[in-house]
Amino acid sequence: MELFAVQTEAWDQIHYVEIPNYDLKIGDLVVFQIENGSDIGRIINRANLPDQEMRLPSKTIIRRASPDDLNTLKEKNKEAGDALANCRKMIQNYNLDMKLIDCHFSLDGSRITFGFIADGRVDFRELVKELTRHHQKTIRLQQMGIRDEARLFGDIGQCGRVLCCRRFLRQLTSVTSDYAKIQGLEHRGCERLSGVCGRLKCCLAFESEVYKKLIANLPEIGSKIKTDQGQGVVQSVNILKQTVGVEVAPNKIIEVAIKK
Repeated sequence: MELFAVQTEAWDQIHYVEIPNYDLKIGDLVVFQIENGSDIGRIINRANLPDQEMRLPSKTIIRRASPDDLNTLKEKNKEAGDALANCRKMIQNYNLDMKLIDCHFSLDGSRITFGFIADGRVDFRELVKELTRHHQKTIRLQQMGIRDEARLFGDIGQCGRVLCCRRFLRQLTSVTSDYAKIQGLEHRGCERLSGVCGRLKCCLAFESEVYKKLIANLPEIGSKIKTDQGQGVVQSVNILKQTVGVEVAPNKIIEVAIKK
């Protein structure tokens, strides 16, 4: 089932909505259905999900967001500062180990979503009850990861540019050490492979497909190949240069370019 992935805030959960029969594209702002109300979100992607992977029924898009809708949302969220200050006091009163980051009022004003960071699970049931009594609205608490915090506030990466997650990455995918192995970087250590968030760099994931194509053209380490100086054993590979280090004699390693 092909759906739009829509997000109200960069740190909030992704909502899957049905694709309407009128023209919409990634990046468009839309008014979409939420539980007992409506909100504004940005289309961040198209997703083709099997029915069994849908944990909740898909939502529907009500309309393309208009300037009036955006002004209404802006007015609703003028109360965000007071709501955050009040919630922080409650968190302190309940002695909860959580860091409040942001909040979002829905377009229709029926719901407030608070985004927070915590190292583990937090029992915030009493906090939700008190927030509900205080605001007389539906309350959602959305736990975000440390990568979401970096994306929200931004920073400069080791490359000297604004973080990719801040500039253009709409969805944060899982980044594993397998990506480092594909690119031949596993020996560099965690410090050089980690971003400012302390997790593996996002660029390892979105560069992996290029590396897969490049490495497919190279012989494996330990394999035997013929060179101008005779047959040798591949000792190392340079994926970007498309060369390999070949031992053609004891303690004699030459660099050989691999032709496509």
